[in-house]
Amino acid sequence: MKFYEDLNDVEITKPCAISLGKFDGLHIGHKLLMNELNKAKESGLLAVAVTFSIPPNALDGEDFRVLTTKPEKLWIFEQAGVDVLIELPFTKELRAMEPEAFLSMLAEKIPVKKIVAGTDFRFGKNRSGDYRTLLENESRFGYEAVIFEKIQDDGADISSTRIREAVKEGNLAEANRLLGYDYFLSGKVVVGNQLGRTIQVPTANLLVPKEKLLPPNGGYVTHLTVDGKVYGGISNIGYKPTVGENEPFSVETHIFDFNEDIYGKQIWVSFLEYLRPEKKYDSLDALKKQIDLDIKTSKEILARIEKQRI
Repeated sequence: MKFYEDLNDVEITKPCAISLGKFDGLHIGHKLLMNELNKAKESGLLAVAVTFSIPPNALDGEDFRVLTTKPEKLWIFEQAGVDVLIELPFTKELRAMEPEAFLSMLAEKIPVKKIVAGTDFRFGKNRSGDYRTLLENESRFGYEAVIFEKIQDDGADISSTRIREAVKEGNLAEANRLLGYDYFLSGKVVVGNQLGRTIQVPTANLLVPKEKLLPPNGGYVTHLTVDGKVYGGISNIGYKPTVGENEPFSVETHIFDFNEDIYGKQIWVSFLEYLRPEKKYDSLDALKKQIDLDIKTSKEILARIEKQRI
C-alpha cells in the first residue's frame, strides 16, 4: 500500500474509487465502504482512502485521543485491501475550503471515477458539504457517488465517537463488537524498572504515543502479538502505586509462556476484558499474590473467550 501525507506528492494515473472520511478505528460501519472499494477493484479501479491527519477539534487546541495512531491506521487500511492511503494535513485553510473547491482539488490530483461515503460524512467550510453535495457534483467532476446509510447496533448508530466513549469507560465488550476486532495498541518495548523480574513476573513496558486513547487504569486480559505470533497475557495501565509515588505512567504486559528478549521490538496489545482496578498493596509479596491470582483468572477468561470464538 502506498501512503501519502501531501496531496501534491500524489502520483496516480490509474482510475480510482475513493472513500472519504476520518476513519478513526475503521469500525464495522467503515468496513461497508472498504468492501465497496474492493468491489471496485474487480472492475479495474484503484482503491484509495482519503482521510485526515488530526480530528477537526484539534485545530482549536482541544486535547484529542485517537483509536488508531498513524502506524496502526496504515496497518488497518492495508489489511482492508486499500491500495493507496492519503492522509491530508487538516489545516485551517482546508477547513475553510468550500465543498466544491475541495472536490475540484481532489479531481485535479486523482483520476476519480467513484466516490464512496456514508450519509454522515461532512466536509468543507462550516461542514456544509455532505453526501448530497457528492451526488450533486457527479456529472461536473465525472464520478459516480455511492452512498451508504449508517448502520446501527442496539438501536444506535455505530460511530468512532461511540467507540471512544466505550473505551474510556472500559466497556471493551461494546468497543470490540462495534470495531469488529479487539481494541489494540501498538508500541515499542522499552526498558522499565525491571521490578517484575524480581517477583518472577517479567513484563514488557510499552512506549505509547500520547495521542493514543487508552482504557481506564487497571488490569486487563490481553492478547499480545510478537513477531506475528499471538500469546495470552495480562496488561496493566497506570502508575504502579505499590512500587512508589513517583512512578511514571506506563502500559506493561506479562506475556504467558514467553521468555524472549524483545526490547526495541514493536508489539501489539489487544484488550479483551477488564480484570480489576489499579490498587496499592501493602507489600511486594501481596502484589505478587494478586498477580498470581490475576494470571490464573486471566487464563480462565482466555479459555472461555477462545471457546466462544471457535
